[in-house]
Amino acid sequence: MPSELENAMESLIKVFHRYACKEGNSTSLCRRELKDLMEHELSGFLKSQKDPAAVDRIMRDLDANGDGEVNFEEFVSLVVGLSIACEQCYQLHLKKQQQHK
Repeated sequence: MPSELENAMESLIKVFHRYACKEGNSTSLCRRELKDLMEHELSGFLKSQKDPAAVDRIMRDLDANGDGEVNFEEFVSLVVGLSIACEQCYQLHLKKQQQHK
Protein backbone atom coordinates (compact mmCIF):
# COMPACT_ATOMS: atom_id res chain seq x y z
CA MET A 1 0.00 0.00 0.00
CA PRO A 2 1.51 3.36 -1.04
CA SER A 3 2.32 5.93 1.62
CA GLU A 4 0.71 9.36 1.80
CA LEU A 5 3.83 10.92 0.25
CA GLU A 6 3.93 8.34 -2.55
CA ASN A 7 0.27 9.09 -3.30
CA ALA A 8 1.07 12.82 -3.39
CA MET A 9 3.90 12.24 -5.88
CA GLU A 10 1.64 10.08 -8.04
CA SER A 11 -1.03 12.80 -7.99
CA LEU A 12 1.51 15.44 -9.04
CA ILE A 13 2.63 13.31 -11.98
CA LYS A 14 -0.93 12.50 -13.06
CA VAL A 15 -2.08 16.12 -12.89
CA PHE A 16 0.90 17.28 -14.96
CA HIS A 17 0.28 14.69 -17.67
CA ARG A 18 -3.49 15.26 -17.69
CA TYR A 19 -2.84 18.82 -18.89
CA ALA A 20 0.32 18.14 -20.94
CA CYS A 21 -1.46 15.70 -23.24
CA LYS A 22 -4.08 18.22 -24.40
CA GLU A 23 -1.98 19.73 -27.19
CA GLY A 24 1.20 18.93 -29.17
CA ASN A 25 3.95 17.64 -26.90
CA SER A 26 2.71 15.22 -24.24
CA THR A 27 5.81 15.68 -22.06
CA SER A 28 5.52 19.42 -21.55
CA LEU A 29 3.00 22.19 -20.99
CA CYS A 30 2.51 24.97 -23.51
CA ARG A 31 1.29 28.33 -22.20
CA ARG A 32 -2.39 27.43 -22.68
CA GLU A 33 -1.99 24.08 -20.91
CA LEU A 34 -0.15 25.74 -18.02
CA LYS A 35 -2.91 28.35 -17.75
CA ASP A 36 -5.60 25.64 -17.73
CA LEU A 37 -3.71 23.67 -15.07
CA MET A 38 -3.30 26.74 -12.88
CA GLU A 39 -6.94 27.80 -13.30
CA HIS A 40 -8.24 24.36 -12.32
CA GLU A 41 -5.60 22.99 -9.93
CA LEU A 42 -4.18 26.19 -8.38
CA SER A 43 -7.21 28.45 -8.59
CA GLY A 44 -6.74 29.85 -5.09
CA PHE A 45 -3.19 30.89 -5.89
CA LEU A 46 -4.14 32.35 -9.26
CA LYS A 47 -7.03 34.35 -7.76
CA SER A 48 -4.63 35.88 -5.24
CA GLN A 49 -2.56 37.21 -8.14
CA LYS A 50 -4.04 40.56 -9.11
CA ASP A 51 -1.90 40.79 -12.24
CA PRO A 52 -3.64 39.45 -15.37
CA ALA A 53 -0.19 38.70 -16.86
CA ALA A 54 0.72 36.42 -13.93
CA VAL A 55 0.56 33.23 -16.04
CA ASP A 56 2.86 34.75 -18.67
CA ARG A 57 5.35 35.80 -16.00
CA ILE A 58 5.20 32.38 -14.33
CA MET A 59 5.69 30.70 -17.73
CA ARG A 60 8.81 32.80 -18.38
CA ASP A 61 10.17 32.10 -14.91
CA LEU A 62 9.58 28.35 -15.15
CA ASP A 63 10.88 27.87 -18.69
CA ALA A 64 14.51 27.37 -17.62
CA ASN A 65 15.68 25.98 -20.97
CA GLY A 66 13.89 28.68 -23.01
CA ASP A 67 11.97 26.32 -25.31
CA GLY A 68 8.62 28.03 -24.75
CA GLU A 69 7.21 25.08 -22.83
CA VAL A 70 7.31 23.81 -19.25
CA ASN A 71 8.55 20.25 -18.80
CA PHE A 72 7.91 18.20 -15.66
CA GLU A 73 11.16 19.22 -13.99
CA GLU A 74 10.39 22.90 -14.58
CA PHE A 75 6.80 22.38 -13.36
CA VAL A 76 8.00 20.76 -10.14
CA SER A 77 9.95 23.93 -9.33
CA LEU A 78 6.60 25.81 -9.29
CA VAL A 79 5.09 23.24 -6.94
CA VAL A 80 8.17 23.35 -4.70
CA GLY A 81 8.12 27.14 -4.55
CA LEU A 82 4.42 27.24 -3.69
CA SER A 83 4.86 24.46 -1.13
CA ILE A 84 7.66 26.36 0.58
CA ALA A 85 5.53 29.50 0.73
CA CYS A 86 2.59 27.51 2.13
CA GLU A 87 4.80 25.87 4.74
CA GLN A 88 6.08 29.28 5.84
CA CYS A 89 2.48 30.46 6.26
CA TYR A 90 1.75 27.29 8.21
CA GLN A 91 4.68 28.01 10.56
CA LEU A 92 3.43 31.57 11.12
CA HIS A 93 -0.02 30.22 11.89
CA LEU A 94 1.41 27.76 14.43
CA LYS A 95 3.45 30.52 16.06
CA LYS A 96 0.35 32.73 16.41
CA GLN A 97 -1.60 29.84 17.91
CA GLN A 98 1.13 29.24 20.48
CA GLN A 99 1.19 32.92 21.44
CA HIS A 100 -2.54 32.87 22.16
CA LYS A 101 -2.24 29.99 24.65
